[in-house]
Amino acid sequence: MTTETNDTSRTTTTAPVAYTTGFVTSRDSTAISYRQLGRGPGVVLLHGAMETAQSHMQLAEALADAFTVYLPDRRGHGQSGPHGASYSIQTEVDDVDALLTKTDAHDVFGVSAGGLIALQAALTLPAIRKVAVYEPALIVNNSLSTAFLARYDREMAQGRVAAALVTGMKGAQMGPPIFNAIPRWLLESLTSMAMKQEDAKPNDGAMTMRMLAPTLHYDFQIVSEMTDAHERFGALQTETLLLGGSKSPRYLKRALDTLEKILPHAQRIEFPGLNHGGSSDASATNRGGQPALVAQALRRFFA
Repeated sequence: MTTETNDTSRTTTTAPVAYTTGFVTSRDSTAISYRQLGRGPGVVLLHGAMETAQSHMQLAEALADAFTVYLPDRRGHGQSGPHGASYSIQTEVDDVDALLTKTDAHDVFGVSAGGLIALQAALTLPAIRKVAVYEPALIVNNSLSTAFLARYDREMAQGRVAAALVTGMKGAQMGPPIFNAIPRWLLESLTSMAMKQEDAKPNDGAMTMRMLAPTLHYDFQIVSEMTDAHERFGALQTETLLLGGSKSPRYLKRALDTLEKILPHAQRIEFPGLNHGGSSDASATNRGGQPALVAQALRRFFA
């Protein structure tokens, strides 16, 4: 069973979006923070790696005139509690269950690792009516090696955060093509400079790269746990929308190809020119987000 804890219902205004915040308590007693805005049927947005609820506020705003949008900080992120010693995909599904129970929402959208959580939740939680995913980080038939995880963990343990972030970005193939042509020492130096600049000018209490870096371990853990888990989704009877960008890594397109063939009730949209950050807020530091385009597809699907 899941129960809610105190709902602070604190109204926060970040022009032009006004939202309230609250908390629910998951099965293992971890407090999960969420933002709420808009009116209409409930939609839950699950962010991906190196993100928080803040990362999809523009997407939420684009949906808020037709839906009540809930943006949880996944555990270990933002204002939510820690991952915990028993962390797994099931832990994340329990968190989603707690939020659905509290809000009576029935539609879920997930990005990357959040997309894996959304699919697993749709498979096991009857409350979910429709599920949409943007490039779930599903490894299919050795489409991506996770051997880099050991190096990432070692560099984090040594306090070499910039080096660990570079290892994670290169391992997950998140950089642009030129990324592979830049010497590693230079990438680490540029990442370190970016972190220092961000630390010197914190943005409205948002989590910085340095603060989010440790959470990558847990996103990678989920990706590893769900490797070759695609066959199980053949039993998913929920209507599913598969989204992705034309400029995204090959292994993410392969995941969508595989899911499109396996899922019994799936439709798919590819956005020309978008990459893995397509659904996130559009900003100078973003990876090419165009949330308005993604919102159009979600509005049609969840209507």
